[in-house]
Amino acid sequence: MTDAPSRPLWRGRTIALLGILLVASNLRTAVAALSPIFAEIRLEFDVSSVGVGLLGMLPPVCFALFGLIAPAFTRKASLESVLVIALGVMLAGHLVRATAGSFAALAIGSAITFAAMGVGNVLLPPLVKRYFPDRIGLVTSLYATVMSVSTLLPPLLAVPVADATSWHVSVGMWAAVTVLAILPWLAILIRHKPAHPDHDVEVDEARPQALRRVWHAPIAWALAVVFAASSLNAYAMFAWLPEILTDIAGSTPVQAGALLSLYAGMGIPAGLLVPLLAARMKNVALLIYAGVASFVIGYLGLILVPGTATWLWVAFAGLGPLLFPLCLVLINVRTRTHEGSVALSGFTQGVGYTLGALGPLVVGLLHQATGGWTIALIVLTATALAAAAAGTIVARPRFLEDTTHP
Repeated sequence: MTDAPSRPLWRGRTIALLGILLVASNLRTAVAALSPIFAEIRLEFDVSSVGVGLLGMLPPVCFALFGLIAPAFTRKASLESVLVIALGVMLAGHLVRATAGSFAALAIGSAITFAAMGVGNVLLPPLVKRYFPDRIGLVTSLYATVMSVSTLLPPLLAVPVADATSWHVSVGMWAAVTVLAILPWLAILIRHKPAHPDHDVEVDEARPQALRRVWHAPIAWALAVVFAASSLNAYAMFAWLPEILTDIAGSTPVQAGALLSLYAGMGIPAGLLVPLLAARMKNVALLIYAGVASFVIGYLGLILVPGTATWLWVAFAGLGPLLFPLCLVLINVRTRTHEGSVALSGFTQGVGYTLGALGPLVVGLLHQATGGWTIALIVLTATALAAAAAGTIVARPRFLEDTTHP
């Protein structure tokens, strides 16, 4: 990783920091806003459990696809330009969702929104490395925390807003947040200079050799496995947790939405602390094992005693995705160059979300086949354990650029 002298966080780069945080606030709202109001959507559209599972599968599928191809976009334009285009597409997706007259239109609008989010997912780590090379842990911590807050709010607001107006308004109101995120990056582009003038270099392009190297790097595959375990479990829970709690714990829709917010809210302490710890710890495998243990405890509680201290099991399960901010900071900590960061970000998130996309669909299929949730929760527990095996590789202080390839 390139060393850079430490400097005040805000000096000369206030707009970039604001822009990064506003983009982060947009990267999960459209995902978390749907599952609490599936019941209202089903009143308007006839949708099966498999259909709900497929809709829940869309975020990681789109994140995966556009995670893999986003680095290619940066070969044609700057990181900032690609990000502004992605935010514009995201805005269009929100509007399509809000005006959807059929389940197909809702799915198409969701796919458009999630595709743009997939590009934003990949661009944020290299943007942090570009503008804040001296504050990678801190800025990653800040934007991961903002992402957690933006995941927590939609489940709290979705049902009350849908009840007061309609589910169309409930899913469409997040377009306003996207508009706000566009403004600082437009300002940076209009000024024709980076918000961090000390690093005025072209760092956007992930050249072909960097993209080839990443496919042969053990650190890339290990990070992808950890990322996949986190995303598979998280998106399965975002798609199904309200229905799981309604069926096995007797929760009301409002209670289930609040518990989903609790699940999402556990990402706030994780987002605050994990990047700062990972940037300083010699053995980050300990953080991976902590995340896996949290998943296991939460799922065992839901399987064995779901009606007792339900909030506690949901909280433990919500701590499991601490693996997500850990991967975000390691993308920069385990690379020496900006192009390495772009390549590793695209690979980790592309491969990770590809595997993670199976979560909502598998849980839906298992529920439909068994009529219950126990087998699905056991399978999710097994997938979380897979991340522990990657811990020893991730813990090695090796850089992507040190990997040789044919």
